[in-house]
Amino acid sequence: MTRARFLETLIRSEPFRVLQLFVGALLMLAAPVVAIPTPPPTGIVIFAFGLALVLRNSRWARRRYVRYTRRYPRVQRAVNFGLRRKSKRKPAALDTPKTG
Repeated sequence: MTRARFLETLIRSEPFRVLQLFVGALLMLAAPVVAIPTPPPTGIVIFAFGLALVLRNSRWARRRYVRYTRRYPRVQRAVNFGLRRKSKRKPAALDTPKTG
């Protein structure tokens, strides 16, 4: 078994997914505590990493998140901007400056 395939198998295993879910929840809970003595973006970044881990490993959380973003489209735009999702970016042809 190659190393890449081994890592992929490990990451997709159920115990590892539960560990990621637990770490994500811990990061989300720790974010307000860390945000108090540190500069402002630190707590937000920690919370975002925790949320990403939870959304990646929990179907229930993903369903709730999708429902919430459909109900509040401004939140969805902000999250997509923050995550820089490819599906929400402009096509490359629109980003290039016109010369002439």
